[in-house]
Amino acid sequence: MRNTTPEGTAAEAVEWAEGAHRNVVGLAMMLGVAPARYAEDALALMPGLQHYVDRLPLGEFEQSDWITLHTDLTSYLGDVLVRRHGAAWRKVDDRSSPAGYRYLIETEGRDGQTRRVEPYDVVMEEFQHLPIDIARMLANAEAVLGLAAR
Repeated sequence: MRNTTPEGTAAEAVEWAEGAHRNVVGLAMMLGVAPARYAEDALALMPGLQHYVDRLPLGEFEQSDWITLHTDLTSYLGDVLVRRHGAAWRKVDDRSSPAGYRYLIETEGRDGQTRRVEPYDVVMEEFQHLPIDIARMLANAEAVLGLAAR
């Protein structure tokens, strides 16, 4: 049985955030970025990650490959927003979702308004506009959150 109290939901979001971070650290190590370097600057992974996705044979991908790539990019996007902008993962109820909930990133924009973005959607949008551009993906999320420079 799931703990659906507000405290339980917050704990699940923290667990989700920690899992995303662990996934990104593993990805960083695979791409030659030391965990300490990533901790200093999450954008240090961006060039290697871009090079990695540029070399992927997307035309030969099976569903499991797309799921793995989607998970990796979602983890990176969310973790960058957390580390660079003080954003936080939130678990929110959503009856339209097969799971009944979604994990979103929430932060205060430059205008003081609290905004949310779903990293899974941002990544899926990137898949619709190939080639994948990591900087564009991050910029799109930052724009939705009101973090983009004016």
